[in-house]
Amino acid sequence: MAKKNFVYDRLSRRIASEERSKAQREAERMRQEFTANVSHELKTPLQSISGYAELLKGGMVKEEDVQQFAERIYSESQRMITLVNDILELSHLDEGMEDMVREDVNLYKVAVSAVSSLEDEAETADVSLELTGQDSVINGYGQLLSLIVYNLCENGIKYNNPNGSVKVDVSDFKDRAVLTVNDNGIGIPLDQQERVFERFYRVDKSHSKEVGGTGLGLSIVKHAAAIHNGDIHLVSVPKYGTTITITFPKKKDK
Repeated sequence: MAKKNFVYDRLSRRIASEERSKAQREAERMRQEFTANVSHELKTPLQSISGYAELLKGGMVKEEDVQQFAERIYSESQRMITLVNDILELSHLDEGMEDMVREDVNLYKVAVSAVSSLEDEAETADVSLELTGQDSVINGYGQLLSLIVYNLCENGIKYNNPNGSVKVDVSDFKDRAVLTVNDNGIGIPLDQQERVFERFYRVDKSHSKEVGGTGLGLSIVKHAAAIHNGDIHLVSVPKYGTTITITFPKKKDK
């Protein structure tokens, strides 16, 4: 019996060791892939900025074109700032947010703030932004919940059409809170819907570059929702729009 237990114990340790090694290899692969993607994403705007600046420095730009070159440099620098901020946010999520404290958060009030901060962007894009719903309190991280609403709304605005709309709703149920963001924008092809939450994945790369997308917004949404045990459901039809629904479990009363 003792010999059998010894063999079983050694086998268990071996399996556990192999599982750890497998997890470590996968983590290393993901780190390498992430580093490669970050390097590529940063290199593109840096090259543009460097090129425009070199032409200006060498006096090779006509006076009437200086403003245009300055605007391009500014646009590319803003793209880099947005990308770096998203990378830092993902790193923060990966590290466990030890500097943040869970608390009771009114999801509707979070949505009010996020929608308000995007009104100018929506107006510039000629997209209407509407919020409906009711108070719904869940236990979580206010900053992360705000990021979820903000990123979903911003995507709805960016990947839309003139005279388009983004509708946000917060519903309250006894055991859950439901956030729904619906737009009538360009939509997502069926064969790409499972990948849109991957880091740096873009459905339409040319459009993403045009509107300043980093390919990280939905990754942040997925990560932040998972921290709150939220379930994400996506429905999208190309040329008709996208609806993303996140269901959050509410804190049970003792």
